[in-house]
Amino acid sequence: MKNRIIGIMGAIPQEIDGVVHLLSNKKEHKIGNRIYYTGEINNQQIVVVFSRVGKVAAATTVSTLIIKFNITELVFTGVAGAIHPSLKIGDIVLGRTLIQYDMSAEPLFPKFEIPLLKKSYFDSDQSLLDISSNAIKTLLEDNYLHHVIDESDLNKFDIHSPKLHIGLIASGDLFFSTTKQKENLQNMLPDVLCVEMEGAAVAQVCYEFDLPFTVIRTISDEADEEATIDFTKFIEKISNVYSIEIIKNIIK
Repeated sequence: MKNRIIGIMGAIPQEIDGVVHLLSNKKEHKIGNRIYYTGEINNQQIVVVFSRVGKVAAATTVSTLIIKFNITELVFTGVAGAIHPSLKIGDIVLGRTLIQYDMSAEPLFPKFEIPLLKKSYFDSDQSLLDISSNAIKTLLEDNYLHHVIDESDLNKFDIHSPKLHIGLIASGDLFFSTTKQKENLQNMLPDVLCVEMEGAAVAQVCYEFDLPFTVIRTISDEADEEATIDFTKFIEKISNVYSIEIIKNIIK
């Protein structure tokens, strides 16, 4: 039976720095301009890495985690832009299903279908989805957030009663910063909850290697003209803390 080794990824350093600091017996491994941090959290073997932004970077990184570090499951954590009107800044989206909205090999293949895989949608592992859901619910219940995030930072981003949403995440190599982009995606894929730049590529690689995965996204903006306002500050003060606490709740 294989040893359980959990891979944890984020796209930028601020999304996983806090998780790296949780590691005991930490070691660094440099491969392909990435630093992979190995260690333990609560005696569980962990590998943490930031992939850089975009589908190619994310796919390359998760492939290395699988082939070089023999991970047995993957947790991807980071931020996303809200597409569905029910989402608010500070909410959390768990990707039950992921799709690459910018994939089109028409007319050779149907729109969104990955050529030769005959798949457009990639499903998260149900067991990991349940574990992650419980970990997130713990974070969002009672006054948990108010104990780990400064009240002034929560107020700055108007975060009061954040919610968990589970559903479809869309990924593509484009940062959404206009209402027009958002409307176009809503027209193409009305069920999409949020948009980001890595998750569905990671999901495709995990599918091909038969690796369980889950994608957790904190809503940092509404994917419109205000998307870049305080983006870095949000990651440092809010989503980084979310990631730390969710990972701690997952790995007990």
